[in-house]
Amino acid sequence: MKTKNNTQLPLDYLKGLTQNWRSDLLSGSIVSLIALPLCLGISLASGVPPISGLIAGIVGGMVLSLISGSHLTINGPAAGLAVIVLTAVEGYREIAPAGLSPDQANLFAYQATLGVGVACGVLQILFGFIRAGVLRSFFPLSVVHGMLAAIGIMIFVKQFHTGLGVSPLGKEMLEVILSIPNSVIHMNPQIATITAVSLLILIVLPLIPVSWIKNIPAPLVVILVAIPLGMYFNLDHEHKYLFLNNQEYTVGPQYLVTLPDKLLDGIVFPRFDYLLTGFGLQMILTYALVASLESLLTAAAIDKMDPYYRESDYNRELWAKGTGNIISSMIGGLPIIAEVVRSSANVRMGARTRWSNFFHGVFLLIFVVFLSPYLHSVPLAALSAILMVTGYRLASPQSFIHIYKIGKEQLILFITTILVTLLSDLLVGVFAGIMLKLGLNLLHGVPFKFLFMPMIRETENPEGKKGLSLESAAVFTSFMKIKTELDRLANGQPLFLDVIKAEMIDHSVLDSLEDWKKRYERKGGSLEIIGLEHFKPVSSHPLATRHQAKK
Repeated sequence: MKTKNNTQLPLDYLKGLTQNWRSDLLSGSIVSLIALPLCLGISLASGVPPISGLIAGIVGGMVLSLISGSHLTINGPAAGLAVIVLTAVEGYREIAPAGLSPDQANLFAYQATLGVGVACGVLQILFGFIRAGVLRSFFPLSVVHGMLAAIGIMIFVKQFHTGLGVSPLGKEMLEVILSIPNSVIHMNPQIATITAVSLLILIVLPLIPVSWIKNIPAPLVVILVAIPLGMYFNLDHEHKYLFLNNQEYTVGPQYLVTLPDKLLDGIVFPRFDYLLTGFGLQMILTYALVASLESLLTAAAIDKMDPYYRESDYNRELWAKGTGNIISSMIGGLPIIAEVVRSSANVRMGARTRWSNFFHGVFLLIFVVFLSPYLHSVPLAALSAILMVTGYRLASPQSFIHIYKIGKEQLILFITTILVTLLSDLLVGVFAGIMLKLGLNLLHGVPFKFLFMPMIRETENPEGKKGLSLESAAVFTSFMKIKTELDRLANGQPLFLDVIKAEMIDHSVLDSLEDWKKRYERKGGSLEIIGLEHFKPVSSHPLATRHQAKK
């Protein structure tokens, strides 16, 4: 297979290593500099020891690179799962056996959460073997984006308090949001200064119109600046200071990253005795759903960026992530997914094979073994700033505008998913979004029987060109059937999809069809969609939901 520039597709595994080690080593080393502060920060947001994120990054790189179903993704801990891990830790802490000291209760919650990670891995392996990779097409896109935006809001709000050096009032998300003014009033000035400087770097550095500066990982610069600031404020020693000579504040090592002296000292084993409780089963399902969905979506997104037009094996991606989650959780690490920011950077830096992911893991291991004393000097406020920017990107105003341009109905789904998630949890939020979308489809006149099984048949035009005739509405729950039929016919020849008899085609289906069409064209085929001109789109967006125009 050839690239856009007509160069030969690089080989994977051992031959790929000998052929492409220079480009993959360079990319992996740069990505590791981005991953290092993120691994630490995601641990902070997850409520677990910082070493947990580093273990997950090392396992995600050095182990999953050898078995992954994708080619250019970077595997490790991700902000999208931090909120779920934190929920598990806090939930297990509340149901810890009576009589435990605070430290013992924290260890109990940590170990029980690791048990959830192992069970999640087992479930993901099962997903892979039953070929559940198609699940990425089952969720409405606006609901998925709403879930990610809700996660972004939760990360931003929680880290906002940490970045000010204050604990929020209350634990429920609404209470955490409403306590923002109180945290601003009672912020610790020195900690807030480190956060403000870090945010300034993260915002301004990418805006500087100099190419070599744009290639410097902003999170790394934040760490390099924050460490001297922490030393200047003497965070390594607990002490009090006066601000404006009228109020006393306390700072100390509790505002710095804490790492064990040796990597092996950070290994913690899971416990499974509280796994099959109602809370444990809820966490397993939430872990597996979000971890699998995010990894599949990231793999699909990076496939679109791959200059060699390779397509991930999504079922293998599931069982590989499951294997990685079992290994990581068995030794004290966070759950692992394919992470989109690091994966995008990997592609931009010229990675060619999955060995770049392996090298990224190797460099993280080197950092942990040889740089632990320096990492201990990293202020938590700097990591909070990195996470705040990460959360903002997941729930930026641009994402709301983008969804609105697709259609008002999509915006309703998006906001509903966000609100229900913030007021309850991720599973309930996603379920509410899906149920609302199904209800709206029924209101639009889609018969219930066509929600999951569209009426579609194979046909042929007078010129002998093969294709499919879609004779019912096409909604997000029915795309898997459409894709199965298209895959069955696809062998490189021109195909067509006649939609003239369909009543409606929703945004998720049009987006998935566009993606399938581009992939098929890369393999030398073509797909013509016939009859779309008879539909009326709900907005000017090219992939907006379309209804059959009244004759």
